[in-house]
This record gives sequence, structure tokens and C-alpha cells, in this order.
Amino acid sequence: MKYNAIQNYVGGNFTDASSGRSMDVISPIDGNHLSTVPLSSSTDLDAAVMAAKKAFPSWSKTPIKERVQVFFKYKTLLEKNLKELAELCSEENGKTYSESVAEIEKCIELTEFATSLPQLVTGEILEVSKGVECRTEHVPLGVVASIVPFNFPSMVPNWTLPNAIALGNCMIMKPSEKVPLSVGRLAELLKEAGLPDGVFNVVHGDVEIVNAICDHPDIEAVSFVGSTKVAKIVYQRATSNYKRCLALGGAKNHLMVLPDAIPGMTAQNVAASMSGCAGQRCMAASAMIGVGNVDAIIDKICEEARKIVPGENLGAVINKESQQRIERFISEAEKDGAKILVDGRNTKVAGKENGTYVGPTVIDFVKPGMSVATEEIFGPVISIMRTNTVDEALAIENANPYGNAASVFTQNGGMARYIIDRASAGMIGVNVGVPVPREPFSFGGWNESKFGVGDITGKSSIEFWTKLKKSTTKWNAEAGVNWMS
Repeated sequence: MKYNAIQNYVGGNFTDASSGRSMDVISPIDGNHLSTVPLSSSTDLDAAVMAAKKAFPSWSKTPIKERVQVFFKYKTLLEKNLKELAELCSEENGKTYSESVAEIEKCIELTEFATSLPQLVTGEILEVSKGVECRTEHVPLGVVASIVPFNFPSMVPNWTLPNAIALGNCMIMKPSEKVPLSVGRLAELLKEAGLPDGVFNVVHGDVEIVNAICDHPDIEAVSFVGSTKVAKIVYQRATSNYKRCLALGGAKNHLMVLPDAIPGMTAQNVAASMSGCAGQRCMAASAMIGVGNVDAIIDKICEEARKIVPGENLGAVINKESQQRIERFISEAEKDGAKILVDGRNTKVAGKENGTYVGPTVIDFVKPGMSVATEEIFGPVISIMRTNTVDEALAIENANPYGNAASVFTQNGGMARYIIDRASAGMIGVNVGVPVPREPFSFGGWNESKFGVGDITGKSSIEFWTKLKKSTTKWNAEAGVNWMS
């Protein structure tokens, strides 16, 4: 075991869980045993919530200009420790080192946005009548929770923790039990940056802790990122307990490729989108719709896919179960009549035979009803469907129950606008394979990719992590009384 047994982080200290249950943490790169992670009980959650409640009065009353000073220092520490954080991310998740570097750089950008919050939450004030003023101010909620997934061990935690904490809340974070190491390191950096004890706490565990978070009477709001199946459960359970909840689910993102698309640029973007982070991201392209004759572009996509080499510029998928599931999708598509142009099944990497890899896979002549066309595969696989018209392509995209992202590849601005207006997705790209907005624009999909109001990052997150207080004041008696005062 490379690392010491993982502990919870409560009140500024690492502590053992009380449950006695744990599971192994295995690196998908080579199958090595990294550590063990505790599967905490509701008792452990109670301790973290108590620490957060104790810290909240002082932290929430600290002026926001002072609160964000912690995040200026935290940003510097992320930059200083980028290499270490990227290596840890790669080791526990399986993505390539360069992808992990990009993930930490995104954490830095997210933190930079949090430092700008004092300029964004100034509230409003207006003299509504002579001598009478109305004012609004953003007030923190209290103790909040963030449940984060395995595919971005550092970035998704930083979708929530800088904004929620800078806005005056105290947080409980539940990392994925598959990748628990990175969040512990983030906790150490936050303490080094000067965050008071109890403001950020980490409780490791499985479904028992997720349920306990949704049920806990002292947790005011819950954010979740994961599969749609679980997002629905978390949203229903948390809101049934009268909590705010924003739950982000899965996706089936469609890239519509028109005949006038630039072949080289399109092929590079499509191949990168379907294979980046081994396809384990909710913004990955997993379905392409070729409109008209795009055979030459598909040939180039296959050329680009063959340049993607597992163990070199393609990382591992998270575990053996995921690897087997992805390969079942490919085999089922082949059985149903689709044509495998590039086949990533049965991939082994020399010297890392115990790693869990799936090679880049391109599947052509997929029918809209096939499982590879409708279900989230979460692997480096793209399913190509063909239509004669843009409206037929849009009908396929609109019928998809998810709604994270859609992209169009074309040189026709009018056609791009036509698709932007009609695609049923919250994030749209034009000649962009992964249309993730940069800060301060917010991240969030539509339909069954998101449950709750607002987005999880950017300006939109302010409304989720705060509540508005409205005050009306009058000091001058000589102003008299009217219907407004």
C-alpha cells in the first residue's frame, strides 16, 4: 500500500472513522494498491456537521473581502503544488498526466473566480421614497454539502468549495470512494491557506453517507455530480427533507457534422472529445450525427483515433467493471449490425497488464435505437449515426433524454445559428468538441442532465449558495408617512 490509510477530515484534523468499514483504493493505471478508504457512518457525519456548525457563526460574519483572502493564498498553493496534485490525480483516476495538469489548471481558474465574488455580491440599495431605503444582501445558508464523482478528483470539488465557502458557508464534502486521495490534499492546502478549522470537512463513504447527507436536519443544501440515476435519487431525497439541491447527472452529447465542415479540424476535435479523460466526462462526445456525405471526415476521424495510444496519450478507465461494461456496449453494437471502424476492445498496456484500459473506438452505421446511441457509455467510444438533413439530426438530438451539450461542425454561420436555437442542451459548441464554458460563465445542462435550479459554477452559483435578505430603513420622521413607508 503506497499511502497511509485515508482518514476523514473534521474540524481541521484528520480522524479515523467510527464505522470500522473500509475498501481498497486501486490505481486503474496498473492495478497497484494505493490505500484504503473508510466507509463512514452517520455518526461520523454528525461529528463533521457539528464542527461545521461551530465554525459557521464566526466564518459567516467575517466580511467577504476577508474571506476571499484565503482563496488568493489557496490559488497560489494550487499553482505551487500543481505537479504533485496532477500526479496524484493521475494515479488515482487513471487519466494522463497532461490531462491531470489541465484539471489542476481549471481548479486554479475556478478559485480565481471565487476571489472576484466581493465584486459580484455587493447587493442593491435604492431610495424608494423620500428618506426610505430598500437594500438587498446575500446571506450564507449555513452548513452545506457537496457530493463529488470519480472522474475529476480535484476539479469537481473545486466547482463547489471555493464559491460556497467564500460566500460564507461551511462545507461537508463526500468524495468518490474510488478517488479519495486528492480531496484530502486539497483540505491540507486550504488549512495552509488560512481557512479556519471546521469550515471545510471531508467525510468518506458510500451510499450510507450519501443518504445521511440528504437526511441530516442541519445540512441546508446539497450539490451532487454523478450519474442521472443517482442524481434523481439524491434530488428527490434531499428536497423531500426541505433542502436546496442541485444534482448534475449524465449525458449523451451529440456532435452534428455537416458536409462543409473543415475535415482536419473536425476530426481532431471529435477524436479528442470522445477520448479525452478516457471518455469519462459528462461533456464527452459519445454520439456523432453525420449529415449528408461526410465519409471523408469519418476517415480522418479514424486516422486521428489510431494516433491515440492507451498508456501513452490515453488513460485508463476507472476499474475492471467499467472496462467490461464499455466493451459490452461495443460488442452489442457489432451484434446489432453496426460497423466497428476502430476497435478498442481487449486492450493491454505493456508493463501495466493489471491496468484497466479501453482503446479508442469508432462505430459507424449506428441506428438511433441501439444502446450505444442512447445510453451513456463513459468510455473512449463514439457512435456515428447518419442522416440526410439537419432537421433529421436535430430530431435525434432532441429525442435524447439528456441535455448537457451539443455541437455542430460547419462553416455556415446561419446553419450554426439554426442548430444553436433548436438543440435541446444547456451548453452548445460551434466547431468545438467540448463546449465547457470558461469562468465566469456557468456550467450546467438541461433535461435529465440536471435537477434543480441554477448552475453549479460561475455567477449562477451565487443564487444557490446564498439567500437574499431584504431590509427597509427609515430614519427621518419629518418625511411623513405614505403608502411606501
